[in-house]
Amino acid sequence: MGATAEAAGLQGRELVRGLVLGIDTCGPTGTVALARLSGEAVEVLGQAELAGRTYSARLIATISELLAGSGTSLAEVVAIAAVNGPGSFTGVRVGLSAAKGLAEGRPIGVVPVSRLEVLAFAAGTKFAALDAHRQEVFLRVEQPGQGISELLAGGQELMKVVPPPVRVAYCDAAAEGLLRSAWPASDLVRVAAPTAADAIALCAPRVAARQYADLILLDGHYLRRSDAEIFGEPGAPARC
Repeated sequence: MGATAEAAGLQGRELVRGLVLGIDTCGPTGTVALARLSGEAVEVLGQAELAGRTYSARLIATISELLAGSGTSLAEVVAIAAVNGPGSFTGVRVGLSAAKGLAEGRPIGVVPVSRLEVLAFAAGTKFAALDAHRQEVFLRVEQPGQGISELLAGGQELMKVVPPPVRVAYCDAAAEGLLRSAWPASDLVRVAAPTAADAIALCAPRVAARQYADLILLDGHYLRRSDAEIFGEPGAPARC
């Protein structure tokens, strides 16, 4: 009875079909991807790389070129997988602004996703780390009593993670140095930097379930205060 009822429910659910746009402008280089979605099945139609410091000038143009190159249009896009940090403050804001602008007034849902989660997904691991500069890493790890969480950590904070993760993914040399020093027994897995196509693959089930963000409340996943907040008025609140 239960299996029959579940099957009937799945048959009754409207299948999500259409294009999904992926945007990741959080790292030193960015990517934009386009994929066709049928339920949770994903067919990547194309991906383009964005050089660092060109996001604001090139992002929308690159999206237009990707749509034109695949013979599609924005009218066919049903959702956007928007990587909302952690990473460059300017990059995060440019990517989110583009996603909000494209979705505003259109039947396009936006699914925000952490770059750390995308990295872990692409590497096939539970945990991941990204270089955060200043001898720190952005870290996705499991903490006792808290489950999986994401935080900013330097060497001292890394050594307080007990027990250290058995396996953790990273994609840059700076993160590797900190991790090896703090967790010499952990298996560190170096992989390519996560991409917008990876973000689409991760978010496909969420798009299928229409787990869309409220555009008014959508913000960056920064994990660190900006320099303006750090060096500005005392007591400035942290962005999280």
